[in-house]
Amino acid sequence: MKNQTSHSSLLLAVLKKDLRLYSRNMIYIFLTVISLVFFVVIYWIVPDTVDEDINFAITPPISVLVNDGLKSLSAQGVPESVLEQAKEIEAGFEEEGLGLVEFENEEELKKVIRGELEVYRTDQGQFIIHDPAGDQKKPAKAEKVNLDIGMSFPPTFLRDAALGEKPKVTVYADAAVPDEIRNAMEGFVSELAYQVAGYELPVELPDEEAIILGEDRLGDQISLRGKMRPLLAFFIMMMETFALASLISNEVLQRTVTALLVTPLKVWHFLLAKTIFGTALAMSQSVIVLLFVGSFTTDNWHLLLTIILLGSLLFTAVAMFVGAAGKDFIGQLMFSLLFLIPLLIPSFAVLFPGSVASWVSVLPSYPIVRLLYDVTIYDALWADSLGWLLYALLWAVVIYSVGLFVLKRKVATL
Repeated sequence: MKNQTSHSSLLLAVLKKDLRLYSRNMIYIFLTVISLVFFVVIYWIVPDTVDEDINFAITPPISVLVNDGLKSLSAQGVPESVLEQAKEIEAGFEEEGLGLVEFENEEELKKVIRGELEVYRTDQGQFIIHDPAGDQKKPAKAEKVNLDIGMSFPPTFLRDAALGEKPKVTVYADAAVPDEIRNAMEGFVSELAYQVAGYELPVELPDEEAIILGEDRLGDQISLRGKMRPLLAFFIMMMETFALASLISNEVLQRTVTALLVTPLKVWHFLLAKTIFGTALAMSQSVIVLLFVGSFTTDNWHLLLTIILLGSLLFTAVAMFVGAAGKDFIGQLMFSLLFLIPLLIPSFAVLFPGSVASWVSVLPSYPIVRLLYDVTIYDALWADSLGWLLYALLWAVVIYSVGLFVLKRKVATL
């Protein structure tokens, strides 16, 4: 019992010393407070909504295009079967994920695409065109509709398509519109033309399940705010690597460790104290951030704490390795970036979801990011996370063993 008390006292003494040194470093205290406030504020500022529709403009209005086309086809004695095919063109514009805004003329459409005119949608679903350069005020209680792409159909589109001719459809797009969106709109027009002409597309498409790679999130998109929730805790844990690495590096360079080892303090006391201090520092700040963004629930709090503990231990191990290897502040900073930049890569898989490359999933930080993502966004529980928890634990043990070995060897050679 006496030895146990002695060990506890020694550990507590080192921890108090580390806390005192950390609190005296105004740079890290300032960065810590600013980081906590900044991340929480940014989280509540970023939008929490997702617009899954592709909004596009069209001229002339569908009703005008269809009615004029049917009249022209009827006047030429086109069979009723062809007329029925032409009538279905309206259904083609009602595809899920397409938001249609109709314009009376092509010039007005081009001005909207160029940004010279704005379009607002009222609560009743009506569209109002507003000229920012004019004297008219913006419509009250109306939502602005961003239109970056539009299509101008010729008045004879239905007749030409039904008779097998090639009507010219102009697609207008803003320079910022990706090529894949433009190509999708062009393919959409081609499909309409085939439909009106009574032909099926000359290709056979596979099932939707075979086309979409990764998990299909159509209708269940995650907002930018939702994606940021797991990343905040991850970034906080990662940033504390700099603070702990700097603390260890200073003690090594100033040979504070040598002075401590003259006392009854053993090397393992020093190493264990650094592990406890670094893990507690990263974990406490991550918990604070997740509390402010509302990530903890009655169902996930124990799982989320376990994930944060593993992540904090992982970055503490990195800090131990970096602190032992760095010879000065610049060297320690370069070593930190050398290790942290690769560990940062998996976080982009959250911001830009899809099929993750196999080499990304091998990185030590990937299971931590994946667990935070699944738990905070999709309410994953222990049964869903067990495999990733074991994977994260394995990496934490490996990196910690390496960091412990390097720091222990560095202390022994002083």
